[in-house]
Amino acid sequence: MIIAIDGPAASGKGTISKGLAKHYDLAHLDTGLLYRAVAFAMGESINNDGFEAKAIKIAKSIDKNILNPDILNLDILGTPQIASGAAKIAKIEQVRAALRQYQINFSKADNGAILDGRDIGTRICPNASVKLFITADASVRAKRRTLQLLGKGLAADESDILAQIIARDKSDTNNKAGNFYKASDAHLLDTTNLDIESSLRKAIAIVETVIANGSEE
Repeated sequence: MIIAIDGPAASGKGTISKGLAKHYDLAHLDTGLLYRAVAFAMGESINNDGFEAKAIKIAKSIDKNILNPDILNLDILGTPQIASGAAKIAKIEQVRAALRQYQINFSKADNGAILDGRDIGTRICPNASVKLFITADASVRAKRRTLQLLGKGLAADESDILAQIIARDKSDTNNKAGNFYKASDAHLLDTTNLDIESSLRKAIAIVETVIANGSEE
């Protein structure tokens, strides 16, 4: 079983994906971390002329161990600065192509997999067994991300994060190299007024309904 989960930043898709992965004992990949890892590796050069060539080179060199917490501090990838860098390089088609193959390979895990991102159901796993599109009001997402960063001891300003989220939504939607939209066969889950437990229960219910209807392959 392959479960594809898409949605904007801080909608809850990452936490829901992890919960579903645990519930169904499936491998999980937060594909956004791949773009953030490339942005992190770019350092200050992401603001220089010709950054595209370096980003492509780094993306092509990504290996299966890149997201190993023993190699890379994943908390660093959660900062707004890295998120902005990731949005910038995500517009480069060659970068997306390099990371796309990584994701496709991951989805072929023997026991199935769950991938979350922005183009999983539309491009990476168009034939996924179940597709979910997770969303929430931008102000709610900004508050969630602020609390998440503060909980990790990182500096965070909610108004700045809201502005970044709105800008990221616009960037993703207008990204010609991306496929960020709700797939026609994806199930919409709005988490604006839901806590994580309720969101996860609804997500499980959707998956179970798809399986019961015989759509899961």
